[in-house]
Amino acid sequence: MATSEVITEKENVVISAGACSVSLCPQFGGKIASLRFMGQELLQAPLAPMAPRTPTMPFDAGDASGWDECFPSVADCIVDTATGPAHVPDHGDLWRVPWKLTGQGAGSLTLAGTCFSLPLALERSVSLIETARGVRLSLRYTVTNTGHAPVPWSWAAHPLFTAASGDRILLPASIRSLRLEGSGGNRLGRNGDTVQWPIATLADGSTADLSLAQAPDSAIGDKLFAGPLDAGEDWCALERPGAGVRIPPPRLTSAFGSATADGRMALARSRSAWPSSPRPPLSILLPSPVPGRAFWAPENGLSGPCT
Repeated sequence: MATSEVITEKENVVISAGACSVSLCPQFGGKIASLRFMGQELLQAPLAPMAPRTPTMPFDAGDASGWDECFPSVADCIVDTATGPAHVPDHGDLWRVPWKLTGQGAGSLTLAGTCFSLPLALERSVSLIETARGVRLSLRYTVTNTGHAPVPWSWAAHPLFTAASGDRILLPASIRSLRLEGSGGNRLGRNGDTVQWPIATLADGSTADLSLAQAPDSAIGDKLFAGPLDAGEDWCALERPGAGVRIPPPRLTSAFGSATADGRMALARSRSAWPSSPRPPLSILLPSPVPGRAFWAPENGLSGPCT
């Protein structure tokens, strides 16, 4: 049976079930700070102390760790609204603001954060259940428009999984190519190029298996997108054979149909290549669902939920 407890001295909340535990930090954007399974930490540890964030700081000036939520946009952008243009900062509002613990039960917690750029709020319920096959972590999202006119929004999960040599990213067999947004030293090409998956031809004519994590000193940094995605393609799995851990494909469903229908799956691979600051760079794999269009939240209403 899953249990939950509040660890007040650390101002975080921990859910545990079987050999898995999840630690969340409401005061730091509702961040999932730790995801441990069978003694293995699966998320990147902070590169800098967790500290209050500002409405304007860039994302890579933060602690570069754990699992954040990008909302109401992923990119820095200007959004047209009924009351005029609104500026949404880099990676959105919610990783910057404290969230509130609004519900707690056996093996489940609910946190909520309120945007400052748009009249929107996001509620995320997290549940952890031990099953016959392992442990199931489920996240359920609900968007609320707190204003008086429809508002557009977009969302992306932003988990930074630690990368060990030999880790492998799995995508549906139907995905044979990815769109490149960036690659350190242009090793895969330039922004907008199409890259074959999983075996890609590099700019120098050699080939590389993009699904396989390389050695920590490889200094690889790639960001790619899979999609548009059809129904049944909205998943990604991670395998860590050395530890006997497999994070199976999540199913992303919502009141709108597939959460990534007509959308993208973002894949970022960094081995000592990000962030480009005086801090030590990290080694991570980032699989993230990214809707291919903006959704609209009706005035004074709910938009969702999405699981």
